[in-house]
Formats: sequence, structure tokens, C-alpha cells
Amino acid sequence: MVSFSSEVKEEIGKNISPARHCQIAELAAVLSACGRLKQNENGEHFLHFQTENEALARKCFTLLKKTFNIDVVMKTGKSPYLKKGNIYVIEVSDQEKVRKVLQGTKLVDEGSRMSELTMFSKPIVTQKVCCKRAFIRGAFLAAGSISDPEKGYHFEIVCAERRKAEQIQGLIQCFDIDAKIVVRNKSHVVYVKEGAQIVELLAVMEANVSLMNLENIRIVKEMRNSVNRKVNCETANIHKTVNAAVRQVEDIRLVEEKIGLENLNEGLAEIAELRLKYPEATLKELGMMLCPQVGKSGVNHRLRKLSELAKDLRRRKEENLL
Repeated sequence: MVSFSSEVKEEIGKNISPARHCQIAELAAVLSACGRLKQNENGEHFLHFQTENEALARKCFTLLKKTFNIDVVMKTGKSPYLKKGNIYVIEVSDQEKVRKVLQGTKLVDEGSRMSELTMFSKPIVTQKVCCKRAFIRGAFLAAGSISDPEKGYHFEIVCAERRKAEQIQGLIQCFDIDAKIVVRNKSHVVYVKEGAQIVELLAVMEANVSLMNLENIRIVKEMRNSVNRKVNCETANIHKTVNAAVRQVEDIRLVEEKIGLENLNEGLAEIAELRLKYPEATLKELGMMLCPQVGKSGVNHRLRKLSELAKDLRRRKEENLL
């Protein structure tokens, strides 16, 4: 079964921005998360990209070709960690093309040696709002996940360095979304836990189909929770009414035994007899049985009087025992 997180990645993996500056921003996010600069036996640097996510591999392949007009070969092998999974490798070995990609994505400064690569993209890449969206999309595609909304709401992007996490947190906060950072197993995780804000994040990443799916799940869950709250409230009220009625019957039995209902005034005697006869009736129903009819507050007042009589009888009994 495909996870919700995989569905989101599959959707945004097919989303290619028409603007070159947005393509660069998204590629910068992908390479800064999954790209590595390695050396061959001749001491020459080459760009190495590796992932087990097919949607991410296709996206990186497409962005390299569209943005920098580079024809790259994608190698596929078996993942050592997943029994049925594949591993996808993309490499750019031509020195000029490597420099072109790294300088274009601002992963290395102009004029600096390629060995000085830090894999941290400069802020200039995300100056435009559309580029911020693209960078967040690329970062999620490369290192993010969303929990199954049926079970809970949790969005996260895992970063190797604190400043990468702070960069992504800042970009998300530009869209008025409360992203936070937590350290987990030496990684820095940018996360969002509120359902409505995760919906906003999907809109930011332009994952519109996933957004609608999540909204549908949220609506159903909220309706289910609303019904459960009402049922729980009604159940609590029923228990409260039943418990009150039981206490009232106990009090009336005591008054009947010690004083006798016939010795009470007409109003108290009448309501006492009705409560004994109809122990499950509500205050409103008891009031309608009286002649003339009495409201809930009037019935409650009479029953309180009976309870006070019973309380006084119990107190006097205790005093006599002492």
C-alpha cells in the first residue's frame, strides 16, 4: 500500500516549474540534501547524487537537463536496505558542467575551488516567493515526510546541519506557517504538527491533489470527533441524571421511613410519590405530571427540600450514635 507521504512526493515530483529561477531553487534544495562532491582516481571532482526515491531521481534528472541542458545518465541498482527497492544514482563528471551546476545553484561561490563545496545554498536562490515555494518543495521531496492523516498530523524535513534546518524553517515561516525545529539522532528536524497548517504547506508546494485528499480526511475526522463529543456529552448527562435520581430515591425512602410521606406538605409529598413511582423520569417529565404543572426549577426545588430533610435525618442519627 502506497503511503500518503509517497503520494505527495509522486505528485510534486511531476510538478516542473516553467521558470528557470524556480527550477534552480528546487534543484539547489535537492542537491543540498542528497548531492555529494566526490573525487575520482585522477583527483577530479564529480557531482554524485543518490536516492532510493524514484520520484526524486526523476525530478533531479529532469531539472539538470532542463535547467543546465546537461545530458546525464541515471544508473539503477538494488538497494542494500530494501528487499524490493532500487537505488538511483546520477553523476556529473565533466568539470565545467559540475562547476556550472554548483555555481548556478549557489552551492559554491564564484571563483572558489570546487573542493570548498559546503552543500548549503545561498539566500539569493530564494529571493522570489515562487522560488521559496520551489525550494521547500525540493527539500521535502529530498528529505521530508508526512504521516498518515488518518492517524495524525505531522510534517517534517530532516536536515544534517542546524543552519540548513533554520533556512528551511525561515522559508516556511514566510508563509505564516509555524514551523519548529527539534534535534533527533544528531539530525535537525523541521516540523509542523497542526492539520490546517500542513494543508497550507501542501498548497505552498502546489500539491493540490494531496491537499484535497487531506482536507477530505480532516472533514471526516472532525465530523466523527464532533459526533463522539456529542455522544459522550449526552452519555455523561444521562449518567448524571440517573445518579441524581438514585440519590433522590434513597433520600425519599429515608424520609418515608423516619417521617412518613403523609406528614409532609402537599407539594413535597406529591413530588416524592412521583419520584418513587417514576425513578427514571426527568425533572421536566415529573413537572408535567403534577397538577397544576410545575417547571424544572420548581421540581428541583422540591427535591432539594427532600434531600435536605434526609441529610438532617442522617446527621441526627450520627449524633445519637456519638
